[in-house]
Amino acid sequence: MDTTPLLDLLRAIEVLAPAAALRASFVAYPLVNALHILSLGVLVSTAGLMDLRILGFFSRFDGRLFVAALRPLALAAFAGAVATGLALFSIRASEYAFNPAFQVKLALIALPGLNLAMILRAGRRRAATQREGFSGAERLSAALSLMLWPAILVAGRFIGFV
Repeated sequence: MDTTPLLDLLRAIEVLAPAAALRASFVAYPLVNALHILSLGVLVSTAGLMDLRILGFFSRFDGRLFVAALRPLALAAFAGAVATGLALFSIRASEYAFNPAFQVKLALIALPGLNLAMILRAGRRRAATQREGFSGAERLSAALSLMLWPAILVAGRFIGFV
């Protein structure tokens, strides 16, 4: 497979002004990296709390309200993680794109997204029927989510070592 066009694109990303500025700055890169870690921490924490509530923990809180209250924070943290992740990717795009740990991380990130879509769909269906509690599919999705987010973190930490 000829990767030249992709490699040309990735190298073009690396020389964009924001990427060059991030790479050259003594302060910006550590701050963006710290914001990425903070975003991931908030995301994994809020997703984990929502998953645990769906699985029956924290039962003194109304399940649907608990999840609804945390969802905006999780989505904001996900947006922050994506934005800072793209910034970090931009400085070494041609290296990261072919890094096996980075590729595993991207593949794993897609799974919680699909999982979230399934949870939202199941929640809408359940709301339409006015039934209480969480379905078996929602509980299964929550259990998968609890495993996927830590796996994404581990894959991300290996990027620098592979």
